[in-house]
Amino acid sequence: MMVSLGVYVRRGQRRVKRLLADPKLHAAVQFCAYLLAGYLLSAASLSSRPQPLALGLLCAASGWPCVLLAAGSMVGYLVFWGAAGSQGIVWISLGLIAAVLLGGRRILEEAPLLMSALAALIVAATGLLFQVWQGDDTPIVVYLLRIGIAAVTTGLFSVALVRRDPVIDWAVCALAVLALAQVAPFPWLNLGYIAGAVLACAGPFPAAALAGLALDLAQITAVPMTAVLSLACLLRLLPWGPKKLYYGSPVAVYLLIMSLCGVWDLMPAIGLVAGSAGAIFIPVTPNLSHRRGETGVAQVRLEMASGVLNQAQQLLRAVEEPPVDEAALIARAAERACGSCPCRKTCKENPEEMPTALLHKPLGNGADLPKGCRKAGRLLQELRRSQEQLRLIRADRDRRQEYHWAVVQQYQFLSEYLQDISDALAQRTTPPRQWYQPEVAVCTASKEPANGDRCLWFAGVECRYYILLCDGMGTGEEAAREGKRTGSMLRNLLAAGYPPEYALRTINNLCALQGKAGAVTIDLAELRLDTGKATIYKWGAAPSYLISHGEPVKIGTATPPPGLSVKDGRESVERLSLRRGETLVLLSDGAGGEDVLRRAWERAGEPAGELASRILETSHTDGCDDATVAVVRLVSAPVST
Repeated sequence: MMVSLGVYVRRGQRRVKRLLADPKLHAAVQFCAYLLAGYLLSAASLSSRPQPLALGLLCAASGWPCVLLAAGSMVGYLVFWGAAGSQGIVWISLGLIAAVLLGGRRILEEAPLLMSALAALIVAATGLLFQVWQGDDTPIVVYLLRIGIAAVTTGLFSVALVRRDPVIDWAVCALAVLALAQVAPFPWLNLGYIAGAVLACAGPFPAAALAGLALDLAQITAVPMTAVLSLACLLRLLPWGPKKLYYGSPVAVYLLIMSLCGVWDLMPAIGLVAGSAGAIFIPVTPNLSHRRGETGVAQVRLEMASGVLNQAQQLLRAVEEPPVDEAALIARAAERACGSCPCRKTCKENPEEMPTALLHKPLGNGADLPKGCRKAGRLLQELRRSQEQLRLIRADRDRRQEYHWAVVQQYQFLSEYLQDISDALAQRTTPPRQWYQPEVAVCTASKEPANGDRCLWFAGVECRYYILLCDGMGTGEEAAREGKRTGSMLRNLLAAGYPPEYALRTINNLCALQGKAGAVTIDLAELRLDTGKATIYKWGAAPSYLISHGEPVKIGTATPPPGLSVKDGRESVERLSLRRGETLVLLSDGAGGEDVLRRAWERAGEPAGELASRILETSHTDGCDDATVAVVRLVSAPVST
């Protein structure tokens, strides 16, 4: 039987797809990429002196990539700079310590410029020490330039590693060209020219212009490369002529400008030719997409609606209730007590002028009443009635204040939510790429036919994925009804892109206003499928556990359930990473704890469903309460080809 050539081609394509989907290949590529990135960035130079670009990328990263970046950078500083690279090695050593200690911590979200400040401090302190003890002759201008570069590059790489933004991408491309400009495998071939030609032929105009500026700052040729790459990119945008001819524009423009400047240096032409040839196989990246008029109108309307809601929220926040007229309560008590007293005309006391402090303390046997009162028992009885009235008035005011603050919070949440949607419309960025896919296994057991535990897992917006565990307190139909109602509402809010903290506080407000404090507990895990990070939100839920190398680590502590207060209620937040194959276990109240996990854990590669089933079997022995176990992992997403 003869096999056609097409069959062999399809078999080869399937093999390539399986190879590209292999997690080991992904890990190997990432390993080499981080090593090479640190190695190449260490070659960056301005005024013939090393610059801390590698330190910026190191401080922006977290986890095991930091070690690879540090190793590649140290080798690069030794190879490219020799003894002059010792200062760079000190930068990388201190940066690695800072990245390991602070990488991925919550403090970086609260202070996003902290790593930039630390990078600048490392460069400043190292430069000062080398000037004092090593006699370093670095000019003050270069010293200040290094400090600024360390801070700026850390901020740029921090944003670039999290999301795609055109302006940030252009700046990162320029930094890459600046570093590659110092890398020449052969005397006649410079990687900086190759990268610049690729951007001129296949990249947007701002990226090409910044790449030319980077080559000029590197001072590797006297020909103005900013003009060369900018004009070459502009020629590509002209509407006439075959598109393939534009790939020769970098070399042609370079020869033209070289002749006009009277500088004869043909070495860069070789790199420009190589880069133009490589750009043929790269899809052209368009400039910024033009926003349609309808989108602009929608953005303006959303911003106006957000502003109106924010103004209403500010006005409601400023509203204050008048104080309770306690003097009127005292006067009313005196009127009821003395109105029928036969001695009211001859009484020398004036009960209406009694201090209002009597309403705030136990009256006892009436020792605080006027001494000459002949009907002290009746007055004492009326004062106690006024105390009860004051208590009811205050309880009613507290209740109305709860409603008031609930409305204020909802106006605030909606205002910020609409503003976020408007900002998202204004951002013309590519959506984040999904590098991971979730693996979720849930096992549950109930004491009664109606299960009070409600576990949902669903996709959110922009590579977000949620696992929600709502535990209706108690057992039976009522617990199941509360768990289902809360889970359904939270799912609708989160799937629409509502921030988790706002969604949870909305549930807290509803529980408080309906008088259902403690009716349900909430355990929410937000997974980022583009970065592999996770955020755990807990409100009254049992602790969760992160299993790494067979060792469970407790996540979260016991907190009050939602619904106790509108103003004071707050969820607990824990941030962690699932990029290295860690296992996250969410448990309801009836599903045991750390001892159960230690007994149930067998091996790292065990399927999530088997682990969840064994944890439930190990913990749910008495059957006194509903029990639910959710096992969550992240695995590498298959590569689309």
